[in-house]
Formats: sequence, C-alpha cells, structure tokens
Amino acid sequence: MNDGEKKNYVITIARGYGSGGRTIGELLAGRLGIKLIDRNLLTMASVQSGISEELFAMTDEKIRKKFYDFRDDKKFDYDLLPPENAEFLSDKNLFNWEARVLLELSLVDSFVVIGRAADFVLKHTRNCFSVNIQADFEDCVRETMDRTYVSEEDAAQMVKKNNKYRAEFYKTYTGCEWDTITNYDVCLNTSRLSRQKCVDIIINAAQVKFGFGIVNN
Repeated sequence: MNDGEKKNYVITIARGYGSGGRTIGELLAGRLGIKLIDRNLLTMASVQSGISEELFAMTDEKIRKKFYDFRDDKKFDYDLLPPENAEFLSDKNLFNWEARVLLELSLVDSFVVIGRAADFVLKHTRNCFSVNIQADFEDCVRETMDRTYVSEEDAAQMVKKNNKYRAEFYKTYTGCEWDTITNYDVCLNTSRLSRQKCVDIIINAAQVKFGFGIVNN
C-alpha cells in the first residue's frame, strides 16, 4: 500500500453464465495475491454455524427447482437466529450466515468474491468495489460449448437457465434485480474486452474508488 498501512478491500463479481466472469475473478485474485471466495463460502459458513454444508447447498437447489417461497420476509437482514429458534435452519437464516462470514472476513482480509449477491451484502462495507461481467449471448453460448462440449442448442439452454437462476437467487435474498446496472460500480462486456483487459480496468477503477494502491509492486 502507498502509506505502508494494510487496508482491507473486497471486489465482488456478478457474472452472466459463459461470460468468463469466474476466470476474471481468478485472474484478479492471482494478480492481487488475495483470496478467491466462491462456492467455498458454503464451507466457511458451515464451519462457523455448525450447520451441515449440504443444507446450505440445498437452499440453492430450492431456487433452481422452484421450491422456494418468494415472500418479502425471506430477504436477508443480517440478523442470525440462535439454534433454539425454530427458524434456525431456514433458508433465510442460512443465507444470513453466508452474509455474516463475508462481513466478518471483510474486516480482517482482502478478497475477491464471486456471486452470492455479495455486492448487495457488502454494499455498505468500507472499500468494496462491485463488478458485473456480461457478454453477448452468442459468445456466452460459444464459450459454454467450448467448455462443456455440448451442442449449440444445449449450450443456449444452459446459458438461459443459469442466468435465470442467478437472477432469481439475487431477487430472493435482496429484493432487487440482478441485472440492474446501478447495483454495480463497473459493468464490463467480455465480447468487447479481453479477460486481461477487464482485470486491468477493475484494478485501476478500484484504486480510484479506494484512493490507495492495491497492486503489490
């Protein structure tokens, strides 16, 4: 850091399926020498809460399979329920545990976090920079075909299905729309920018917002 003082920061990445957002997150974390938080957040929340990791994963599947109750009181509110509460294992409380892990980690460490509505969870956190990575639909389909070796038709369905799930996950826990550009500090299109260029832009823009350097020279 410029002043010799360690300053924690977080970069959140929301991404369309097939846009290369996860790859950008990996490149970014590697370039900055900080942690990458993705599905391992479920493991971390399980360890802290004492709740089975499988239960955390099951809440995601409820949204995927339309078994979720989309009432307004399902939105997370940072409040954790004690084990003796009947709602301790509720979907809302499980997500609140994930949010608590992110909030506590942001106080002591720097990291890149992918998905999990992290931009919303951490929006009031000091030194948080939020990014949304998207790409043209055709490019997302092509990327999915190259990665999974499926037909063009199947790849198109995968892109649509996964983007719909991500939008519903975000809506479920935040009450907001996943693809609203004002949710984010920066939105990037990988159909127009290489992944490495995206990393460069994110780092430069984050440093402008934070007011301190985040690249160790």
